[in-house]
This record gives sequence, structure tokens and C-alpha cells, in this order.
Amino acid sequence: MELAFSILLVATSALLILLVLMHKGKGGGLSDMFGGGVSSSLGGSSVAERNLDRLTVALGLVWAAAIIALGLLNAS
Repeated sequence: MELAFSILLVATSALLILLVLMHKGKGGGLSDMFGGGVSSSLGGSSVAERNLDRLTVALGLVWAAAIIALGLLNAS
């Protein structure tokens, strides 16, 4: 069981890194270095960006649950 949660933690960690890097930069940051500042902002967030936000939050909750489960398994 501990191995399954460890694998889940590694997989969700890698996916969270990718999802966070896919987010649109708010200006002046590392994302502008890779062409994020070239696109013009239309003032509102798109449907794809909102879905990316939701996916990131959901994956973050799975990541946190895996950490808590591993902590509880190691405590006993």
C-alpha cells in the first residue's frame, strides 16, 4: 500500500510541475522569457485557462491526500 501511495505522489508531483508551468504568467516573470509576454491579454480568462486552474487544484488535492496517507502509514 505504501508503494502505491509513493508512486501516486511521484506521478502527481511531476504532473503538478507541468501544470503550473503551463499557466499564463502575470507579467515580468520567468514565463515572459519563453514567449509568454508576446501574446496580448484580452482582459478575461478563457475557458481553457479556467479548466487548467480546476485541474491544477484537483491534482493538488490528490497530491496532498497522498502525502497525508503516506504520513499516516509511516506513523503506525
